[in-house]
Amino acid sequence: RFRLLAGKDQAKDQSYVLHMLGQSQLSRIRLPIGEMTKDEVRDRAASLGLRTAAKPDSQDLCFVAGGDYRRFLRSRLPAADAPGDIVDTAGNVVGAHGGTSGFTIGQRRGIGVAAPEPRYVVAIRPAGRTVVIGSRRDLEVGGCLLEEVSFVSGMAPDPAVEVKVRYRARPVAATLEGGPGSWSLRFAEPQIGVAPGQAAVLYQGDEVLGGGTISRSLPVAA
Repeated sequence: RFRLLAGKDQAKDQSYVLHMLGQSQLSRIRLPIGEMTKDEVRDRAASLGLRTAAKPDSQDLCFVAGGDYRRFLRSRLPAADAPGDIVDTAGNVVGAHGGTSGFTIGQRRGIGVAAPEPRYVVAIRPAGRTVVIGSRRDLEVGGCLLEEVSFVSGMAPDPAVEVKVRYRARPVAATLEGGPGSWSLRFAEPQIGVAPGQAAVLYQGDEVLGGGTISRSLPVAA
């Protein structure tokens, strides 16, 4: 059985975005620098006379020219740039925005609404062109539903897993529940910044077990 492990260089580890690979793909690929740090890779490239040895690291969305992801979204999803309301968790309109593409779950800066206490983006509803803001506590979720789930081994792992819900997030303890077509995760402790469309990647130590796409967050259990 082929296994997929996190890279040695935690600052550059790409295992989060490879979670959908299965046995068929892993049997035909090699990841030759997984046991090297970025500095070691640069040193090796320099010793071979490669001109990319000192090339600056790519930032953000490296496949978007100029890094302007909002322009990229506008060109493909014009509705994401349509103005709409900013509301609080009770549904009261507290401001206006110039497009939902300018917001992310957990965002605090640049919301454009004055408030006596810090406010965060807790939900984005593109269909209604609405951005919902609330307190940090309103950001907390107890779990999430998953879609497009796959497992590296081809079989579901034991329920007790660790999960990363963002590329730079640290793995947290969770329980995998459900079955084909209805997988979900329950976090051992409430988490913030869990957004639909992000990947939830399952780990056991440095081994990638699989993952899926977050379709909806689940409330913290009472």
